[in-house]
Amino acid sequence: MTATPDAPGDGLVRIGGIVFIVGAVATLVTMAPLFLGTDPFPPIAYGVCMLMGVGFAVAGVGVMRSIAAQRRAARALS
Repeated sequence: MTATPDAPGDGLVRIGGIVFIVGAVATLVTMAPLFLGTDPFPPIAYGVCMLMGVGFAVAGVGVMRSIAAQRRAARALS
């Protein structure tokens, strides 16, 4: 089995997905005290929740890089 080469932007999409998942888990953990009736987490925990948006943005940049590379390749063929 041979590995296919990564297209431009694939790494950013993977990294963005991982960062998004970390932010989503942090959001679930941060919201748990609201439903369990315990003390809330410190403010830094809410800052980690912002990783969800950062991951989404990084993945979006990766998709845009991939689109740009495909357009350049198509233009080179014609």
